[in-house]
Amino acid sequence: MKKEDVTTEQLVATIVEGIRNKKGQRIVSLDLRKITEAPVEYMVIAEGGSPTQVNAIADEVDYYVRTQTHIHPLATDGKQNAEWIALDYGTVFVHIMLRPMREYYDIENLWSDGTTTEYAAD
Repeated sequence: MKKEDVTTEQLVATIVEGIRNKKGQRIVSLDLRKITEAPVEYMVIAEGGSPTQVNAIADEVDYYVRTQTHIHPLATDGKQNAEWIALDYGTVFVHIMLRPMREYYDIENLWSDGTTTEYAAD
């Protein structure tokens, strides 16, 4: 698949698969396309059980998306402490977090006007 042919929905699905590959938990996507002030079309949020797992999930998302779609993140942040790693794919932000960080910042609630899709962990 050439990156020019990848839809945002396909990118989200590929990101979710990358998260599942490393056993990410509580995977959710937020469709924000109907919110005019939203910075992206989608956010994908997941959590890992430890900083090591959060880092592994982020690395797998980067690798899996790159190998499947040839799309690289525009920016990555948070790898230093791996409590919350964010990957910016332009139209999609990916947030991989430890549970305490996720509960504290509650991104799903902040963007609750979007359409939420929950994914079962494999």
